[in-house]
Amino acid sequence: MTKIKRIGVLTSGGDAPGMNAAIRAVVRAAVFHNIEVVGTFQGYEGLISGDFKKLHVRSVAKILARGGTILKSARCNDFYEAQGRTRAAEAMAKAGLDGLVTIGGNGTFAGAEKLELEHNVKIIGIPGTIDNDLSGTDYTIGFDTATNTVVDAVDKIRDTASSHNRLFFVEVMGRDSGFIAIRTAIATGAIAVMTPEAQMDIEELISILDLGAQSQKSSSIVIVAEGEKHGGAVEIARLVEERYTQYEARVTVLGHIQRGGEPSCFDRVLASRLGLAAVEGLISGRSGEMAGIVNDKVVYTTFAAAIQSKSASLDEDLRVAQILSI
Repeated sequence: MTKIKRIGVLTSGGDAPGMNAAIRAVVRAAVFHNIEVVGTFQGYEGLISGDFKKLHVRSVAKILARGGTILKSARCNDFYEAQGRTRAAEAMAKAGLDGLVTIGGNGTFAGAEKLELEHNVKIIGIPGTIDNDLSGTDYTIGFDTATNTVVDAVDKIRDTASSHNRLFFVEVMGRDSGFIAIRTAIATGAIAVMTPEAQMDIEELISILDLGAQSQKSSSIVIVAEGEKHGGAVEIARLVEERYTQYEARVTVLGHIQRGGEPSCFDRVLASRLGLAAVEGLISGRSGEMAGIVNDKVVYTTFAAAIQSKSASLDEDLRVAQILSI
């Protein structure tokens, strides 16, 4: 056991529904264990500048259901440099922080890993990203809410697609990950899904559309992950329209709507469990690790391992999507 008297908490990178629930859990878990909590605003930028504010139980009241992050988030170029991380460690020492909880994704944990190694700062991470692309956890905070947002939007788009015999390309977020795309393709009955992992060619897509036309599909929806190899839904639609006239094609880019909104029940519970796990990880002497949930149990994974791709786990979902899309 490590004596922890005061910790900081920050959110970094893209916001995700459930981040506030995680902040709330960190604060209340810390108070329960008689530990003071300091909120760090604007991510690593605030860590460098010392933009701190003491938080207590009432500070996090009524934020469980709110999207976004009350601590704000920002990209910080200075933190990429060793000098910036040194300033962050000095600001933490000046504020009397014995540990830090970072909530974010790949970039957040890559920075946290360097800070921990270079300055022996005690850090535990919480996976907060809609992309679900971190190893060491079955799901990341925000993924469930984001996929529900996409499903709701695609269900509405299908109404128009069916009414006008149209082919819709719907682009979803995920950066270099196809988790959102594949899950929502299954859930909405999309005819095809294009992801960075699958590497589908235009010719293969057209063959799938031809099979759909032969089986008298009145409309077709293709889910496109923003990081797939052709450059996104707009470019794919252009390439398809050059040689395929069966449908009138339309493109919808859902964009940042996927990051907003009230977190789902699943994300609120996940964030609550991981917030507690992060605090108790610091108390038990852990550092340089991300708290996650695997097979419904809390596990801890090194930052280096957490930021490794888990795209292989998409293989079964892709198989399901391909079989059921006929």
